[in-house]
Amino acid sequence: QVHLVESGGELVQAGGSLKLSCVASGTIFSAKSMGWYRQAPGKQHEWVAVITSGGHTNYADSVKGRFTISRDNAQNTVYLQMNSLKPEDTAVYYCNDLEGNWGQGTQVTVSS
Repeated sequence: QVHLVESGGELVQAGGSLKLSCVASGTIFSAKSMGWYRQAPGKQHEWVAVITSGGHTNYADSVKGRFTISRDNAQNTVYLQMNSLKPEDTAVYYCNDLEGNWGQGTQVTVSS
């Protein structure tokens, strides 16, 4: 059974940075593409970024140039480095293995 656990979310001021982590277990992590999504209050899930097993990345326009997704296959971990945070980045952030498995989410709150 695949298990994903996110961490790293907290309250930060606008313009600040955070690095989220997602540790995977119960899966061959290195063979998977991994994604980050977010859900703001009252809104639907929004795709944020993806990284393939080969390390190729892609980003939503809303975060391009500010967020960086990366992975450490030895640690079964995918990261999301978030810089120049804006209040509109406030959301619960989830990682996903693009096969229907989700973590429990980590709250990011950006104050203005």
